[in-house]
Amino acid sequence: MAEELVDRLGDVKRSFPEVLLIGTPDLWLRDRLTASGMSVVCSDAGFANCRAAGGVQADEDRLPFADTSFDLVIACGSLDSVNDLPGALILIRRILRPDGLFLGAFAGAGTLPVLRAALLAGEGERPAPHIHPQVDVRSAGDLLSRAGFTMPVADADTLAVRYSSIFTLMADLRGMGASNILSSRPPAMTRAMLGRAAQAFSAAADPDGKTREQFSIIYLSGWSPDPGQPKPARRGSARVSLAEALKKKS
Repeated sequence: MAEELVDRLGDVKRSFPEVLLIGTPDLWLRDRLTASGMSVVCSDAGFANCRAAGGVQADEDRLPFADTSFDLVIACGSLDSVNDLPGALILIRRILRPDGLFLGAFAGAGTLPVLRAALLAGEGERPAPHIHPQVDVRSAGDLLSRAGFTMPVADADTLAVRYSSIFTLMADLRGMGASNILSSRPPAMTRAMLGRAAQAFSAAADPDGKTREQFSIIYLSGWSPDPGQPKPARRGSARVSLAEALKKKS
């Protein structure tokens, strides 16, 4: 996600002197931005990550920064677990200066379909939620518009990762802080339930014994409003009908 955000930022032909980076699981992204001459403030909900980055510990929907403080805000990997995502996006838009840019990336709907199916098979008739609700790409674009961003764009990419067992996948999720974060946690799965889930996960494996799991990554971009930005033409102002334009091409 961080590499893709850097690539997308490289396509924007303007400078962003002051940057807020939300989500700092490591220092790679911060260091890349700093090396480009940007002044970077880091913010993270986790104490250890925040301390390592020398940043400000804060939830994304309770950012403690003044309005119009930054030229660019980048949120990498954490917005999917925010309690109030619309509120977080509104706060991000408010702390951007006019014509400031927001870039975000997080795991969205369609992530971990094999694990979800395996856990459902393991629990049988009494399934419990193990993964927090996730936003789909269309809803993410709507949220950008509702938050007041101009020129909002939301798109998705799929990352496939293969695992030798359900337990290596679970270990990966715990390692990156992506295990169950719901406040109403279900009872722990019994040994029998885990066994059935592991069997279901293995049954979906490729011929070499590894199971392909999917992560759906949603990317967001939007601009803080500014009078100098391009505006869509007034509705009904077109001088050529779409039907006529299509006839000329054919």
